[in-house]
Amino acid sequence: MKILFWGTPAYAVPSLEALVAADHQLVGVVTQPDRRRGRGKQLMASAVKARALELGIPVFTPERIRRDSECQARLAALEADLSVVVAYGQILPPEVLAQPPLGCWNGHGSLLPRWRGAGPIQWSLLEGDSHTGVGVMAMEEGLDTGPVLLERAIPIGLLENAQQLGQRLAALTAELLVEALPRIAAVGTGPQAERWARLGVTPQLEEGLTYARMLTRNDFSIDWNSSALAIHRKVMGLYPGATTSWQGKRLKLLATEPLVQRLAAQLSPEGQLLAQQGGLTTTEAAPGRVLAIADGIGLVVATQGCPVLVSEAQLEGKTASAGPVLIQQLGAKVGEQLGPEPQD
Repeated sequence: MKILFWGTPAYAVPSLEALVAADHQLVGVVTQPDRRRGRGKQLMASAVKARALELGIPVFTPERIRRDSECQARLAALEADLSVVVAYGQILPPEVLAQPPLGCWNGHGSLLPRWRGAGPIQWSLLEGDSHTGVGVMAMEEGLDTGPVLLERAIPIGLLENAQQLGQRLAALTAELLVEALPRIAAVGTGPQAERWARLGVTPQLEEGLTYARMLTRNDFSIDWNSSALAIHRKVMGLYPGATTSWQGKRLKLLATEPLVQRLAAQLSPEGQLLAQQGGLTTTEAAPGRVLAIADGIGLVVATQGCPVLVSEAQLEGKTASAGPVLIQQLGAKVGEQLGPEPQD
């Protein structure tokens, strides 16, 4: 089958590789233009573009595909049987959706209609979802509104961060796309409604509909007046970007554990022991205060409720560190403050 692949971040690379490994003919890859990244602001290709070039696949990088009629015409000339979209980053216009005779299909990293839109992985963690998954969806003009052909759920671990969950979902997306494509090919061409009926796709319900809004800079700041679980979800969901301050410098929190007794079974062995210690309490400590230095583990910090364990972080100008190295690097003492000093 001749496939036109649309994708941009590392999340989409396993799907691209899986389609090649399944002996499909990749006639082209469409990805976002090179962007300036990193401290040096060097122009860098997307992860999908870099891999596509290694595989010898033609690459297209329209700034705005909706407005680029020339690129649309070049893509149409490829005569792809269908388009596969995985985290491309732009909404495809009707002219592009209508090009392939077998349609356009999206591998989406959530259980639709839960978390339509940008950042479904981050929001599933931020909101504390117990499960998430992947859906292979027929694309239409709306934002992630099309009917679903295949869907598979996976549980979310309490200590799993966005990068780890993303890697699992990326692999699952690749697996489901390879499974879905023979079914799509088997029904053949024809009017969209007829093809969808023969495939037995499932329309999305409005019940349970949520949108994963774009994150802003303010979302990444830790509020120590929140609960331990809310702080932990932010650290996991926004990995590696959730920030607080330490002695006037920015501190990125990379791994935490909410020391909540009812969650003890889901914590690390060290976290379980700390959660079961009755002496750790925030009743007399301001949120953000260091309650204890857990030798070889990290800092136990007060929140609005139960404490949170900070076991890995990155201080501004330093490399990421964990456990005893983190404790030594920060030189933290009981009673010192993370984040702004509380107002009297």
